[in-house]
Amino acid sequence: MFKSGFIAILGRPNVGKSTFFNTVIGDKISIVADKPQTTRNRISGIKNYPDAQLIFLDTPGMHQPKTPLNRAMVQAARDTIGDADVLLLMVEADTLIGPHELFVIKALDTIKTPVFLAINKIDRVEKTSLLPLIAQYSKLYDFKGIYPICALKDLGVEALIKDLRETLPEGPQLFPNDINTEATERFIAGEFIREQIMVMTQQEIPYAAAVSIDAFKEDETKNLIRISATIHVEKESQKAIMIGKKGVMLKKIGTRARMSMEKLFGAKVFLELFVRIKKDWTSSEKMLREFGLLK
Repeated sequence: MFKSGFIAILGRPNVGKSTFFNTVIGDKISIVADKPQTTRNRISGIKNYPDAQLIFLDTPGMHQPKTPLNRAMVQAARDTIGDADVLLLMVEADTLIGPHELFVIKALDTIKTPVFLAINKIDRVEKTSLLPLIAQYSKLYDFKGIYPICALKDLGVEALIKDLRETLPEGPQLFPNDINTEATERFIAGEFIREQIMVMTQQEIPYAAAVSIDAFKEDETKNLIRISATIHVEKESQKAIMIGKKGVMLKKIGTRARMSMEKLFGAKVFLELFVRIKKDWTSSEKMLREFGLLK
């Protein structure tokens, strides 16, 4: 008996969905930053077992959107719900149940797909606080199972994965054993650049930046990948911050992104970055489509 299927990871922004995703897949595919709304697109990660293939779908954080960009991100998460065989809702152990959690749970009201709950970041709380929290969530929704975990330290994850596997339907292997994501190398390269923008810059800059890959050329004889990318921002002031004095900020972003790429791709990377202004792109449906954030 072989089982296969899609598992969508849902939750409000910054609960640790991408950290869990990377921990399970065993490689850094989805970018991680200590800022909400880091993930903008759905991204897949494939975990293979002798008797099962689990395709995890990391999704943007679900929240009440106020801008076209945020609406596109939330829609991407909602669309993923319909594509999944199993849903995994993630919340934080050190956060009281509030409007954000209730908003996400309400989105599951009409869902017939099995829903598991992972209470993440248990390393931040006393064990005695977990049972009352589990009881509260049990009253809000009929979860298939509730699992206290710490994705960052890989605590409690194995038991959760075991039960997710058992819940998946019988089916064939959907992807070859030698790939761990459907995402293209071009997409991942763009995400690694955006990750460093999230980490290195402050205030509104990370949310006003998009990355497009202009060229991606592999030279197998030299084990070298040449990448040319453009960082798009909305204002001249943002461009100045992104480049930095004498180009220092842009160089730091490029260096750190290149190191992540080389680790994942297993090749030397030559990365060339440019910064251009796309005025008010976060409010333009045309631009959101151009950057692959809106269907």
